[in-house]
Amino acid sequence: MVSGWFAGDGDDFHLLGTRCSACTSVFFPREDAFCRNPGCRGGELTETPLSRRGRIWSYTDSRYRPPSPYVTDPELSWEPYALIAVELESERIVVLGQTVPGITVSDLAVGMEAEVVPGVLNEDEETTWTTWHWRLTGVTA
Repeated sequence: MVSGWFAGDGDDFHLLGTRCSACTSVFFPREDAFCRNPGCRGGELTETPLSRRGRIWSYTDSRYRPPSPYVTDPELSWEPYALIAVELESERIVVLGQTVPGITVSDLAVGMEAEVVPGVLNEDEETTWTTWHWRLTGVTA
């Protein structure tokens, strides 16, 4: 888990971004040092929960085992997974993430609605690495 990128459980689960008080730009991943907007002189950056839903902006599949720091067991067979870029409903920023397990690119279309849910990146006897996944809501464009 990357500390400060998401919070909550179940229906309360959400991504955490930051908002600049001067220009109101929203950032994800969060930004705690300076406003990334090149036209802004900077303001206070405050943590803000992001929209839980958005529309698929783009998608692809991952057909290779990613390099470190991604945690994977080289002894196990590799399973491809779908990646989607979702434009968040209110903030209008695009956030990339994996779909929930079982979704393939053949299930996806640009404009479909997706919502962020808790996910597991990897786990062993001692540690569970958590992340976020995108789940389709059944709502289409």
